[in-house]
Amino acid sequence: MTILVTGGTGFIGSHTVVELLEAGYDVVVFDNFYNSKACVVDRIKKITGKDFKFYEADMLDREALDKIFDENKIDAVIHFAGLKAVGESVKIPLRYYYNNIAGTIKLCESMSAHGCKRIVFSSSATVYGEPDHVPMQEDFPITHATNPYGETKILIERILKDLSVSDPEWSVCCLRYFNPVGAHKSGLIGEDPMGIPNNIMPRIQKVATGEWDSITVFGTDYDTPDGTCIRDYIHVTDLAQAHIAALKRAANVVGWETYNIGCGRGYSVLDIINAYERVCGHPIKREICPRRAGDIAVSYADPTRAREVLGWQAKRTIDDMCRDSYNFRIKNPKGYED
Repeated sequence: MTILVTGGTGFIGSHTVVELLEAGYDVVVFDNFYNSKACVVDRIKKITGKDFKFYEADMLDREALDKIFDENKIDAVIHFAGLKAVGESVKIPLRYYYNNIAGTIKLCESMSAHGCKRIVFSSSATVYGEPDHVPMQEDFPITHATNPYGETKILIERILKDLSVSDPEWSVCCLRYFNPVGAHKSGLIGEDPMGIPNNIMPRIQKVATGEWDSITVFGTDYDTPDGTCIRDYIHVTDLAQAHIAALKRAANVVGWETYNIGCGRGYSVLDIINAYERVCGHPIKREICPRRAGDIAVSYADPTRAREVLGWQAKRTIDDMCRDSYNFRIKNPKGYED
């Protein structure tokens, strides 16, 4: 079975390619390296000891997509490609809407033209916006997100759902991720965002390794046990393995389905910092600042459906997440270097 992975050298994509190869799948990958590095291709091969086809391509280029499908018999697609920074999406919303939505449409058009109608889509918990209560469940009303990035996920989910209704041969599985962190246990691949990182783990990494003096904690006056925001953090390897389970489901079921992919419990900002201190062996200085606009107090998943239907559940602990994250940064102090 041959799987096309779009955006396959990114943080989640690269870990998923590793899991696919180790599970015995044939894999084809494309990426435009907008937010990743070419060296990841060789690192994946080093981890797995396996080869795979790679194309440097952009999903907005329909001709390039058709070439990939022409040259390979693709059975299913795992779709990661897209712009993904929440803050940046607020600043340049038109670029996010055009890239993420138009690119997905072109991808689906090329898939359909080549008889490939199975797709696992990289969605996000941001589709839930600010729900009235937690844990978040798949049947919560999806009305609007809190940022353009999240809105693109909502719109793409709707496009894929409409596609599956219009053509009953389509199998669509939308995985709504919560907060992926960590790195591969080898330390060869991990999270290495371009520019100033937005997510908490890369920011803590920079303090733990001495690159930054302190980690900013935005708000300690939330209605939570320690006053800081609570999120459902999930190890990226657990997340990658969820895609294997989704592929197996898509091979036997048509229609449109959604699954929450999270641990099912929340950790506060201070929980994460304290866990990182345990694995790195020294204190991490914190700087307390006012709340950041748009942050909600508590967000965590109800992953029951994924466990019962896909047979998947997260296995790794918060200490595992921090330990693997720190290992990647120690082995790659300047991040990926080509």
